[in-house]
Amino acid sequence: MPAFKDLSQSEILALAISLEEEDGRILEALADAIEAAYPQQADEFRRMRAEEDDHRHRLLDIYRARFGEHIPLIRRQDVKGFVARKPVWLMKPLTLARAKREVESMEVETRRFYEAAIRRTTDAGIRQLLGDLAEEERRHAGLAQQISRMEVTLDEKAASHRLFVLQVIQPGLAGLMDGSVSTLAPLFAAAYATMNSWETFLVGMAASIGAGISMGFAEALSDDGSMTGRGAPWIRGVICGLMTTIGGIGHTLPFLIPDVHLATTVAVAVVVVELGVIAWVRKKYMETPLGSAIVQVVIGGALVFAAGVLIGGA
Repeated sequence: MPAFKDLSQSEILALAISLEEEDGRILEALADAIEAAYPQQADEFRRMRAEEDDHRHRLLDIYRARFGEHIPLIRRQDVKGFVARKPVWLMKPLTLARAKREVESMEVETRRFYEAAIRRTTDAGIRQLLGDLAEEERRHAGLAQQISRMEVTLDEKAASHRLFVLQVIQPGLAGLMDGSVSTLAPLFAAAYATMNSWETFLVGMAASIGAGISMGFAEALSDDGSMTGRGAPWIRGVICGLMTTIGGIGHTLPFLIPDVHLATTVAVAVVVVELGVIAWVRKKYMETPLGSAIVQVVIGGALVFAAGVLIGGA
């Protein structure tokens, strides 16, 4: 998979055309999905979609003038630095807030692409067009913030909050969820199999640290943040890895108690608290309904816990 810095001017333009086509399809799909409940907002999405189509025509015109009729198919997912977007039909339930958030993220990513592309091109005409499109995408991101007809201003505090969620909360939450849930099975399997607190503690520590290292590298290598605004990849990796380790160590520490039965009881109580914290964070920062968040984390945690008990007691 090529990095953005390796693309030629013609490939940058081809990618820009592909981005505008994809953004237009996403906007149309979102408009169709929310039209029944929010017809005015759907009309706003369609107006934005018409502007994306105008962007595409302008890009096609300058591509033909500079490079001819053949346009290579270069998609977002073919280049490092972009986030693969979930199809609209899989976004269930699709609330207005989620649709607005999806559009804002998409427009910010496209704007950052244009800003980076300007620095990679030497043709004056192409630079001018890319600069114009970057400003129009900036305006689209603002429209996405206002699309729900709420009094929302794009001040520095709001921008800082969005970056905090994107660069810290999301990788931290992913790590905390993985560490809290994935280590349950080996920990409680060891507890029921050995009935020894110290040996269980060692298993829990190994599982927590191993999961932290794995999740940290996975997050750091997922994308370089250049187009998404998700920040430096290794900082996200450290955050994700640390939170994964913390999530596992939380219910491992009770097994420092010599009485394995008491230690297991305390560990279960810690798990309940951890799952509650995860549900609260998802509600506060990810706009997930509290009931839905609780059901999701509790069911996942309960299944993994049951697997550990069944395997350890076999």
